[in-house]
Amino acid sequence: MSESRATPSTPDGGNRPNGSGAASPAPAEAAEIAAGYAFEGPALDLGALLWEGRCHPDARVRVPLSALNRHGLVAGATGTGKTKTLQLVAEQLAAQGVPVFLADVKGDVSGVAAPGEPGDKVTARARDVGQEWQPRGFPCAFYALGGIGTGIPVRATVTSFGPLLLAKVLQLNRTQEQSLGLVFHYADSKGLELVDLKDLRAVVAFLTSDEGRAELKGVGGLSAATAGVILRALTAFEAQGMADFFGEPEFDTGEFLRTAEDGQGLVSVLELPGVQDKPVLFSTFLMWLLADLHHDLPEVGDLERPKLVFFFDEAHLLFKGASKAFLESITQTVRLIRSKGVGVFFVTQTPKDVPADVLAQLGSRVQHALRAFTPEDEKALKATVRTFPRSAYDLEETLTGMGTGEAVVTVLGETGAPTPVAVTRLRAPQSLMGPVAREELERVVRESPLYARYAQAVDRESAYERLAASREAAPAGSAEAKAPERASGKAPTGKASRGKASTGEAGGGSVVEQVVGSGMFRSLLRSVGTQLGREITRSVFGTARRRR
Repeated sequence: MSESRATPSTPDGGNRPNGSGAASPAPAEAAEIAAGYAFEGPALDLGALLWEGRCHPDARVRVPLSALNRHGLVAGATGTGKTKTLQLVAEQLAAQGVPVFLADVKGDVSGVAAPGEPGDKVTARARDVGQEWQPRGFPCAFYALGGIGTGIPVRATVTSFGPLLLAKVLQLNRTQEQSLGLVFHYADSKGLELVDLKDLRAVVAFLTSDEGRAELKGVGGLSAATAGVILRALTAFEAQGMADFFGEPEFDTGEFLRTAEDGQGLVSVLELPGVQDKPVLFSTFLMWLLADLHHDLPEVGDLERPKLVFFFDEAHLLFKGASKAFLESITQTVRLIRSKGVGVFFVTQTPKDVPADVLAQLGSRVQHALRAFTPEDEKALKATVRTFPRSAYDLEETLTGMGTGEAVVTVLGETGAPTPVAVTRLRAPQSLMGPVAREELERVVRESPLYARYAQAVDRESAYERLAASREAAPAGSAEAKAPERASGKAPTGKASRGKASTGEAGGGSVVEQVVGSGMFRSLLRSVGTQLGREITRSVFGTARRRR
């Protein structure tokens, strides 16, 4: 990976050889395209220009490092090389000190941690594109959603996940989504932390009980029918084994911004084969990770290199069946997170899988081959062609005729202007193009310093326990005791146990101990706890800021 300018063209329009053999003279059109990718600053090498069926190794197609927070799209039919493109870009980013996040849906991206295996195909590809290929592994950390599969467990609390994302996971309609939002609002206002799904079920059940029905009356209430739908959806969700994704310790997404001791960017691989039959779940969880990063990172504007590049695989699953509010939130998050130094690449089959408002914000395009076997395929092909700038290629013919590992590329240059459309033969990844052995994967996971922090789930006092305690402690006929304020009056961190909260008021101890043990002091704590609950802030996705 070089930071120098592309090899200049000779006066006759050809290119000088680069040591891999004499380069074929490039026509004037090809030389003009190659000049659009001759950047001054650090850049990633994608491959070499293809023109009229010939590969020109000196005509390098590149993407500036500074443009990678402008987001991008990697698209193409199944089997055309999208995953290898992700691997190629990820390892070059890591080599230049930029952390990367990859979602490994099929279980074959873990090979980025191990050196690649030489072979005839790799040798031929390297020769074609003028690549000096050397096997090389890159520093990696492996994660798994809720600990299902091999990886450091990634969990979220229900409170931080928020109502919009949870409604998407539970496949609720717009009315049910709004009712779920009211439930979250009530829990926030009362300082009732929703850590796991049983907490949410307890609050929904309370709000439809005789004691709690009046709590939401002033803001529309929660109908028994809607509450029933939400509770049934939660039950079905848990029956599929999905309860493990919600709980504590909640994962700190700032871990994705780490670099290795040698300065290389850490490649964070989220292993998803264990939940690949739950596509809505993992795609929505990926959006939560992105929204959480948006919460915590400061505004930095345009940087010379991004803080993180986030690859959002199987992106069409995120948008399928999404509500208008959900799509608006995605669009806003993608637009705003760029100024925080995070680049997002959506990976899917065709650009039409991504809403137009999101597609309009993407600066880089790597479009692999498309198939046109049906009228719908042909329509998608024509729509894809229209999304590209004018070019010297017949893109409709090109997109159906490219081979595996070839793509149509256009990116934002260093000045922010799009580069010419370039049909490109992509480089071969230096890391292993396949999964690493399970034993090696498990070793890397257990040796991670994060394993001890996140491996063991914790079930502390939260909304479920507080509501249960309130019911148990309620004197018969006491309306005040039936309300959850008494249970939710503790500081929402939940670190103080009920035993400690019942310290006696009278007799013995220092003045400080007597004050702390007094009923007035405990009343003050309940008031502060309720106020803290009201101060839980929510973003465009309705997700709550984590209190670290």
